[in-house]
Amino acid sequence: MEAQILHKKLELIQWLSTLEDKAIIEKLINFRKEETKDWWNTISEEEKASVEKGIIDSENHNLKPHSDARKLYEKWL
Repeated sequence: MEAQILHKKLELIQWLSTLEDKAIIEKLINFRKEETKDWWNTISEEEKASVEKGIIDSENHNLKPHSDARKLYEKWL
């Protein structure tokens, strides 16, 4: 692990161990909950259906090469 990141983590641990502000503690807990949410539960039903269709297409070997996709979307890339 990068030394700077490790140092920052240790600083945070030290700060947290002395923190007494309940409001900040609650904000940090809520932040952690938000960061660990499953992305699947945050996308629309339309997006879920699209992902599921892609999985089914993949399982059925109904795929197109990347080069075909590049040709199709070339003007936007």
